[in-house]
Amino acid sequence: MKKKITPKIMPGFMELLPAKQLAFDRMKAIVQNAYESYGFTPLDTPVLELSDVLLAKAGGETEKQIYRFTKGDTDICMRFDLTVPFSRFVAKNQNDLAFPFRRYCIGKVYRGERPQKGRFREFYQADIDIIGNEKLSVVYDAEIPSIMYQVLTTLGLKRFHIRMNNRKLLKGFYASLGLEEQSADILRLVDKIDKIGAENVRLGLKDLNVPLEICDQILSFVEIDGTSEEVLSQLSALGIENEAFKTGCEELKIVSDALMALGVPQTHYKIDLKITRGLDYYTGTVYETTVDDYPTWGAICSGGRYDNLAENYTDRKLPGIGMSIGLTRLFDLLDDVNLIRTKGQTPTDVLVLPMGDGVSYPLAVARTLREAGIKTEVYFADVKFKNKMAYANKTGSPYVIILGEDEEKEQVVSLKNMATGEQEIVSLSMIAEQLKGLLSQKEELPVIAQE
Repeated sequence: MKKKITPKIMPGFMELLPAKQLAFDRMKAIVQNAYESYGFTPLDTPVLELSDVLLAKAGGETEKQIYRFTKGDTDICMRFDLTVPFSRFVAKNQNDLAFPFRRYCIGKVYRGERPQKGRFREFYQADIDIIGNEKLSVVYDAEIPSIMYQVLTTLGLKRFHIRMNNRKLLKGFYASLGLEEQSADILRLVDKIDKIGAENVRLGLKDLNVPLEICDQILSFVEIDGTSEEVLSQLSALGIENEAFKTGCEELKIVSDALMALGVPQTHYKIDLKITRGLDYYTGTVYETTVDDYPTWGAICSGGRYDNLAENYTDRKLPGIGMSIGLTRLFDLLDDVNLIRTKGQTPTDVLVLPMGDGVSYPLAVARTLREAGIKTEVYFADVKFKNKMAYANKTGSPYVIILGEDEEKEQVVSLKNMATGEQEIVSLSMIAEQLKGLLSQKEELPVIAQE
């Protein structure tokens, strides 16, 4: 006898049962709707890219994690994020695009890293970017956290903070301390302060040959706290005469004021001088969003301003602002603490249960409902009635239509509400309208069940 193969998948890949998959798809749809509500246009790029194009700016750990192979004479990589393919797209099509160009992309990316909780080899990212031609107003920097707020609150998340900073401000601060040449290393170190603690940052600064008294100044600086107005006031009181520092402060004020105008409550955003974003290409506003109840998760969505998106492909200056949500990671973290709300194993609005052998009437009823936009399934298994109802309960169909000989003869249906147990006879001519009314009254609960 042939040996059976164990059905399994590789580590680092997410595969969900139907109820969780439907919840994940709802999450993805909410993100997409939020992006489109701000006028972002959808874009998809190939999963496979030419290696010389995709790796134009890669290096270090990123390049080690890329899935790369050859097919014939072609050197191919699987995309490891959505930003590099986007920069290639913009450079290739720049003469056909209207700037500022606003795009979103929700798609899978691939990284050959060691799988662990919240880290996958295949995962969905949901990106938005606004790209300008030579210039891009800093007011756009406020739209990004506003979208973050809309996405997370619509999903059902209640206690979170959008933490923002400005790289110009940081660059000016370190220049005022005579640390301009070391600023990149210091930024990467300070970005880890929430993970490694202030004392380890102090030790790291000493290793960078930063004098002790300046270490204290840096740690005092990043601990400045309060409302946006209070933080900006404290920064002004430092009396730092550096143009980059002043510009960064001015830009943070513009973003903060615009967020207020956009209706984002101050309870959900703050200026946090510890946020630097370790990647060197960020040049202005930067963001990280954290969940208050789960600080060890780190950032669940992040991004920032960059001077030139497509510098590896074109001489045209294309500044941008963007953010990314790791959807697979976020879903996995939420599911791990039982915050994902599921509705059942089927997207069906109504399940049709024929009681006899005839199929014409059940199919006609189903056709009538589908033509009215009602998701309808017909169950044809030849089993006892209790087994049919057990199927309805297990899949989570909210309504069931029972069809016997009498219903067909009188051109009616027997409609059962599975939540209340109520059952009524409805004419075939009225069932679609009645079901649409019932479904419209049904409360659509958020994906995240955070009290």
